[in-house]
Amino acid sequence: MGKARITIVTDSSSYIPESATKGLDIAVIPLWLIWGEDNLQDGVDIQPAEFYRRLKESNTLPTSSQPSAMEFENFYKEVSENSDQIVSVLVSSKISGTIASARAAVNELPELSIPIVDSLNSSMGLGFAVLAAARAAAEGKSVEGVVAAAEAMKSKIQFIFIVDTLEYLHKGGRISGGKRLMGTALKIKPILQFEDGEIRPLSQARTKSKAIERVYEIIQERLGGKKIVEAAVADIDNADEADAVADQLRDQFGVTNILRADVSPVVGTHVGPGTIGIAFYTE
Repeated sequence: MGKARITIVTDSSSYIPESATKGLDIAVIPLWLIWGEDNLQDGVDIQPAEFYRRLKESNTLPTSSQPSAMEFENFYKEVSENSDQIVSVLVSSKISGTIASARAAVNELPELSIPIVDSLNSSMGLGFAVLAAARAAAEGKSVEGVVAAAEAMKSKIQFIFIVDTLEYLHKGGRISGGKRLMGTALKIKPILQFEDGEIRPLSQARTKSKAIERVYEIIQERLGGKKIVEAAVADIDNADEADAVADQLRDQFGVTNILRADVSPVVGTHVGPGTIGIAFYTE
């Protein structure tokens, strides 16, 4: 098999379902999960099911870390052996130091010209930008065309999610503007979104079912008569509820392309069990 013309490098927070990546040249560098004395590579040393089980039994919360610049440097070198060019599409620089490490690595690799796209998102909000880039590469687009595809997608993606509690986001320092929700966090189900690369409060409801209904209302308001091209429903140890959300998206909004996705352990440690996220973009 010959070299791939352009390979897309992303990080493990994207956690794109394998069904969506078939035939596409995507390489994933793992983030790190630090749990007590264990340093675990996200999606390599620990998978979602094991992570959820351990989280329920553990008295301590894990923390996360980005790959080092040296890890990126070695990863880019390895990918370049089977690829003519690389485009990197990574988790939001406003919630992770991943892009800083990647840029430091690129500075040490003058022989490799590697554009880096800041997705300003995570999970499948990032995943759709990665898929847009990889699909453009598969169509034979130039590096500039691949970057443009990722940039265009990131400006269209909307990623809304419901968490059972703000405890995990608060402890991890990943939420901005959440103080108005914190006082009643135990009594409400917060609805959050990615906005300008940050996680910000969007709405709230008294119960999970009411929160989900509110999300459908928000989606309806935002569509403005347009149709959803593709959506993803991601969950953290909450498959039945997420499956029901996917069914409702099909029934209520006529969405035919829906990906069902897990959430990577690194992302899971910041949002917590029970979370459901909906990423989508319109025509």
